[in-house]
Parts: sequence; C-alpha cells; structure tokens
Amino acid sequence: QVQLVESGGGLVQAGGSLRLSCTASGRTFNSYAMGWFRQAPGKEREFVAAIRRSGGSTYYADSVKGRFTISRDNAKNTVYLQMNSLKSEDTAVYYCAATQFDWPALSTRDSYNYWGQGTQVTVSS
Repeated sequence: QVQLVESGGGLVQAGGSLRLSCTASGRTFNSYAMGWFRQAPGKEREFVAAIRRSGGSTYYADSVKGRFTISRDNAKNTVYLQMNSLKSEDTAVYYCAATQFDWPALSTRDSYNYWGQGTQVTVSS
C-alpha cells in the first residue's frame, strides 16, 4: 500500500512555469513506476507523463512533449513534474499515480492502482 500526496499547483500566467511534487509514503518507492495524469472540467482524465522505477525511461503525451519534464528522487520518495511554457489548455487537476507492475505501457489509467487526491493547476491567458 502506498499513499500519494501532490503539491505545487496554483495559478500562473500563460508562458509561466510550475513544478508539481508527489510524495509517497512507505519505504519501497523505488519499486513503483510513477505517472502524472490530468483532468479538465468535462473531460476524461488523460495521461501526461510517466517514469520507470529507476528513472531511466520517461514517456510524455504529445501535447506536453518539450514543455514538461518528469523526474524522480527515490531518496526523497518524490516524483516531480516540471511544467514550462504553460498554456491555458494545461488548466486541469493534476493527479499522481503509482504502479508496482512493470507494464509495457504506462500511459493508460488502468496501469495504475494508486492515486493521489490531485492538485489544481490554472493557467490564465
């Protein structure tokens, strides 16, 4: 069992940056692959980025590639999402997710069995 707590959301102007953090409970953080998803009002929750257990491989949605960077610090039980060049369409609740299984694909919601409560990101134009 792992509990995830996101932080770092807020209000930012278009073109600005934010860094989200997700801290996990427990002592086996490095055995979990981690992902970020987001959900805008009236829309489905969608994949944003993911990172393998060791941090050696990362994956991004096309809509954020080149602007967002996912990273992890296993010593701090934390995964980060650095978001640059933010756009109004990035406005959403951002969720952190974890899975202990080494799925081939980490871009689907069904790959994850632990979720955080979410943090709101609002980008004003």
